[in-house]
Amino acid sequence: MGAPTASWTPRHWLGCIAVMSFALLGAATHAAEPVKVGMSMALTGALAGTGKAALLATQMWVEDINRAGGLLGRPVELICYDDQSNPSTVPGIYTKLLDVDRVDLVTSGYATNMVAPALPIVMQRGMVFIGLYALAVNDQFHYERYFAIVPQGTDSRLEFSRGFYQVALSMIPSPATVAIVGADAEFSRIATDGARENAKKSGLRIVYDRTYPPNTVDFAPIVRAIQAVNPDVVYLASYPLDSVGMVRAVNEVGLKTNMFGGGMIGLQYAAIKQQLGTLLNGITSFDTYVPEPSLKFPGIKEFLVRYQRRAATEGVDPLGFYTPPFAYARMQVMAQAIEATGSLDQKQLADHIHTMSFPTIAGDMRFTSSGDQAESRVLLIQYQGIEGNSVDQFKLPGKQVILYPPALKSGNLKYPFFDIKR
Repeated sequence: MGAPTASWTPRHWLGCIAVMSFALLGAATHAAEPVKVGMSMALTGALAGTGKAALLATQMWVEDINRAGGLLGRPVELICYDDQSNPSTVPGIYTKLLDVDRVDLVTSGYATNMVAPALPIVMQRGMVFIGLYALAVNDQFHYERYFAIVPQGTDSRLEFSRGFYQVALSMIPSPATVAIVGADAEFSRIATDGARENAKKSGLRIVYDRTYPPNTVDFAPIVRAIQAVNPDVVYLASYPLDSVGMVRAVNEVGLKTNMFGGGMIGLQYAAIKQQLGTLLNGITSFDTYVPEPSLKFPGIKEFLVRYQRRAATEGVDPLGFYTPPFAYARMQVMAQAIEATGSLDQKQLADHIHTMSFPTIAGDMRFTSSGDQAESRVLLIQYQGIEGNSVDQFKLPGKQVILYPPALKSGNLKYPFFDIKR
């Protein structure tokens, strides 16, 4: 994996990164040993588009905390290794961080498939671990020091697709059938499992239920197979390359259904939004932050202004809506717990995080005994009125309309899907 460098610039995206912001501290803090924070992140591979954005947000937090005096009067040093979007690299990275780099704190990489393989290593060492966009990974581990930063409720396996079905049932006439499809990978398996259960609870008959290999590149046969059973709605759980492939195939084949989308990772990335452009119109998918007037948190606007200014010069996702707010927020949670307890003791930190509420730029965070957040705030949005391929249009309200949850709703579902796509 190589040795981390001592500075952070765009040219280090492909390697290992360490951030030391001592220059921002006073002379007294300079003499203190740094608090080392270690993590993996997807800087290359399929997840790099949002991994780089999450790293930039974490770096911004390091700079901000060091400017304010560090943690417990000590500077903060960030050590990050590229996991290459490959789950098999993750256990070795966290072993190195803990055994060789001897970090004081660890935090996760991005996405379910990268968080899950880190947990056994972290659990062996009793470390607090805050997962970034990990769907229900603690359901199998039941680790009392794991926390989910994205507010997915106490049963994220079901919450992730609940909004999709709630919105689908609002159509007139109500749908009767659903097709469920996803990659044969951890995230998609969890998401489709929840979608399957929610479909049954909603009274929908499942007429197509298949997985595809993660290395699939031709999705047209899948779309044709779905079309053959003529479902009223289609739920897809996919990773970035799959999402792009399915969107293109759906448009090429001309899928006739009333509602299409669900758990599509990748559509949140600026590069993919720009690439797909008008092909996004009508798609409904999960999200965590979009610039709709119903969704406002203290500090988020200022953060995004700063992030977007940095992103423009450092070649990362220019919008920063998806992972950056939560990557920054999880470090805010950790910092507040450290300052409140006056300690880096992992048990004390975990106990404190379980019992307190934490204001962050991504909203207030309160964690249950399972490490989940008590209330779900997973968004279901629909792309509407997309024109051309400009990224700037996605900064405007009305392009990514919030359909669910009701308290944050900013517009209404447009359907049927196949009419919108014409």
